[in-house]
Amino acid sequence: MFEFSAGDFVPLMALSIPIIAIVGGITAGIVRMLQRQRAFEMLQRERIAAIERGLDPDKIASLQRPLIYDDHGIYTDSNVAAERRRQGLMIGGIVTLFAGVAIAIFLNGVADGSDGGNVWMVGLIPAAVGVALLLSSFLIRPIGPGPTPPRA
Repeated sequence: MFEFSAGDFVPLMALSIPIIAIVGGITAGIVRMLQRQRAFEMLQRERIAAIERGLDPDKIASLQRPLIYDDHGIYTDSNVAAERRRQGLMIGGIVTLFAGVAIAIFLNGVADGSDGGNVWMVGLIPAAVGVALLLSSFLIRPIGPGPTPPRA
């Protein structure tokens, strides 16, 4: 009655992967947003409870962005944010550069001379993107003095 072959499920599986990734990404974003909101409400409740018990509001630790948003302080210090951005560009550039070189080597080994000897040049596209990312990581490095150590 119903005849299925393994080839019938390949398109279904191929299309289900991006759908699952999108649904998972949206779900993760919603869960993170709810977690941040609960943490913010908890900090506000603790502060209100401390004020009701008679503690001075100036002595209570203020609501800090890294605690609420779990950013590890990258937005509180511009030098730290610039260094993280630079490192991210450098890592992405190195990975993309080596992926382009690997694609070029792979295509050079797979292609015959009759198919077109320049097929390996396709690997130059990601390699050039990797070089551009590395160049941009070197261009955005801080020029001025680094962060000053905290005083005791």
